[in-house]
Amino acid sequence: MEPLYEEYLANRGTIVKPYYWLSFSLDCSNCPYHIRTGEEARVPYTEFYQIFGFPYGPMCPQTKHLTFYELKTSSGSLVQKGHASSCTGNNTHPETMLFEMNGYFDSAVHNNNTIRHIILYSNNSPCNEANHCCIGKMYNFLITYPDVTLSIYFSQLYHTEPEFPASAWNREALRSLASLWPRVTLSPISGGIWYSLLNNFVSGVSGSIVFQPILTGRALADRHNAYEINAITGVKPYFTDVLPQTEENQNIKAQVALESYLINKIIPGQSLQVTNGQPQPNLTPDLKVPVVFVLVPFRDLPPIHVGQSPHKPSYIVRHLNMPQMSFQETKDLRSPPMGMPVDGVEITEQFARCKEVDEKKKKKGKK
Repeated sequence: MEPLYEEYLANRGTIVKPYYWLSFSLDCSNCPYHIRTGEEARVPYTEFYQIFGFPYGPMCPQTKHLTFYELKTSSGSLVQKGHASSCTGNNTHPETMLFEMNGYFDSAVHNNNTIRHIILYSNNSPCNEANHCCIGKMYNFLITYPDVTLSIYFSQLYHTEPEFPASAWNREALRSLASLWPRVTLSPISGGIWYSLLNNFVSGVSGSIVFQPILTGRALADRHNAYEINAITGVKPYFTDVLPQTEENQNIKAQVALESYLINKIIPGQSLQVTNGQPQPNLTPDLKVPVVFVLVPFRDLPPIHVGQSPHKPSYIVRHLNMPQMSFQETKDLRSPPMGMPVDGVEITEQFARCKEVDEKKKKKGKK
């Protein structure tokens, strides 16, 4: 069976068409290269801020899905980092692209038996809705590769509230995925992981010199996510690093005053109100006002956990060394070089409904 994707060498990594039939589309700004690896995976800060809601917290419902990932060995050494973006033209989520049978992760693990751990950092938790079946494909992938572990970090839960028709499916699928603990962990992005994302996946930020402060709105959202994922799955998040309730209440007025000052410096006219002792952000931005960094020296921030801890994962991050190409070879990505050869492996798809949806997408793309 032919592989689903095509991968091309770029100046700072590789760019990948997750489906060989994809082409440039006016309906999707990211088509056809939805997967990018190495330093090609970095995104502008404004995009990260809008999609992940850092450092202020969620501002509005997100239609875009963005997933950063790391592939690591059993010792924690980085094999590859990258990102996958959703396709608005074909209504496809990043997790589907990555975990598809004969897709990118399938080929990567099949051809590199040192990969033992996959870490995802997503703006949305994975779903299992009929047109996507993200969790179903993750489950099949884990069955195919029993030696691989999976850690999923998210900045907000996706369609788990009762008002969404598919919420029951999504919640049940999250419970099924969490039942594979400790091989699979589900945790909200929080604390030091935010800084790790800024350093490793966001362009224009020097994380070794300055850091963004984690404001109360973001910390409250992270704590809410931890509570909700525990309520849904019955499994406590593997990693959480948020302010405890008692400590927050002691300094609530000072936090609101500080954050109102910082927010007004960036988005004039915005403020934080206090309702029932909790700060409620009013963060509808003026689109005419550019997003500006609030750069705070590291020495002025509370210390970040850098030592070993039995309750927090330890990451050994090493940069991916990619071959360099000349400017002439890489100046036009719209005419990519010859596709890199890929070995495919045939496995049995267990979710018939997902497979049927995938076949429809393939037929649609070939027309």
